[in-house]
Amino acid sequence: MIKIKGLTYLFASIAACVSLSACSSVPAASASTKASTNASSSNASGIVAEANPMPDISASVQANAEAFPSCLTGLQARARTEGLSEATINSIIANLKFVPRVIELDQQQPEFSQTFDNYFSKRATEWRVNEGRRLLQKHSVLLNKLAKEYGVPPQYILSFWGLETNYGSYKGKMSVLNSLATLACEPRRSNYFTIELMQALKLKEKYQFDDDTMVGSWAGAMGHTQFMPSAYAKYAVDGDGDGKADLWNSTTDALTSAANFLQHLGWQRNERWGREVLLPKDFSYSHLGAKQPLALSEWAALNVTQANGQPLPSVDIQAALYLPAGHTGPAFLGYENFNVIMRWNRSEYYAITVGHLADRINGGLPLTVSPPEQPRLSREQVKQLQAKLNEAGFDVGKPDGVLGRNSVGGLQAFQRSKQMIADGFPSPEVFTALGLSL
Repeated sequence: MIKIKGLTYLFASIAACVSLSACSSVPAASASTKASTNASSSNASGIVAEANPMPDISASVQANAEAFPSCLTGLQARARTEGLSEATINSIIANLKFVPRVIELDQQQPEFSQTFDNYFSKRATEWRVNEGRRLLQKHSVLLNKLAKEYGVPPQYILSFWGLETNYGSYKGKMSVLNSLATLACEPRRSNYFTIELMQALKLKEKYQFDDDTMVGSWAGAMGHTQFMPSAYAKYAVDGDGDGKADLWNSTTDALTSAANFLQHLGWQRNERWGREVLLPKDFSYSHLGAKQPLALSEWAALNVTQANGQPLPSVDIQAALYLPAGHTGPAFLGYENFNVIMRWNRSEYYAITVGHLADRINGGLPLTVSPPEQPRLSREQVKQLQAKLNEAGFDVGKPDGVLGRNSVGGLQAFQRSKQMIADGFPSPEVFTALGLSL
């Protein structure tokens, strides 16, 4: 649950990959199919990086394992300052276990990009649409109540639920406390995960959750909606009135908590997330991404239309244009609720998928423009692209393998200089024009 409004990046830290939605592939066929935790990370753009191990990962695991016992002593001292009970300090923290697999997953180095087609097609599946529609009917009373109270329409709550844990069918199997302790004792992000561990321990004390209940993702995200402990402590709601906000075992609590969280993230009542749009053939691509929004009336003046060719609605709201697969793929306008989705998970791919899945659950049609199949790019290939752009006089800064704002701007300038469509996307044609091979 990360409050970040991101630009378009091709690669970013694995830190974004804390929940099952970011780190798992998803079922495409049946309810009995389980998502499996793998090491892919969604990042600030939503372009998901598939991870390869760092060369020295075994040494890192060994070093962390050796430091773990003394770290637990420090965590016990921290717990006392946090007001946790001596029983928790001496019986629970003292017996927490180091989990090598958590370090391995945390230190995966994103090396290859995942294309929008690969990401989207595995998540916005027909099974997930149909199951969402079934659950829309099953939970209609609760969902309509939540829509009235929190302003979040039913289809969006279901879409988040579907993407996070496949409607609760897979919530993760790793011990939350052991995972968080392992990460709290890893120096790189020790402070963040120490805070999350303390919150998880407080939740255990407050609600008397047993160890078999407190399972989740490798980074400690929990329950139907994959809340980190701090989000759980702040936004979880006892929706069924049994005295306990239980995001693992109570669907009512989980969906109510999701609605509450979205409301606090700034969900705009009576507004949609955005929509697929069609761009005119002579479109200039001069306004791209979250930092260059226009009013809907301005997009309409540029001859941007709804996906069915109808005019954009006459509503006084701002919208940003997203091209997750470049000009050959689908185009989307994201409204303020798109930004809210990005605060839940800082991935444009994720936000687009949440919005589209919600539309489909609510009876909408598939995308008008299907995502094209595209090659995955490695970090090294992006570095080469950046170096070539710099050599050609299009300053994008130090080549780092991250296609950020400067790189997109430089790439657009290069495309214009070659009379190419200036969508800022690293297509095979761009590589060819720069004398690079894929």
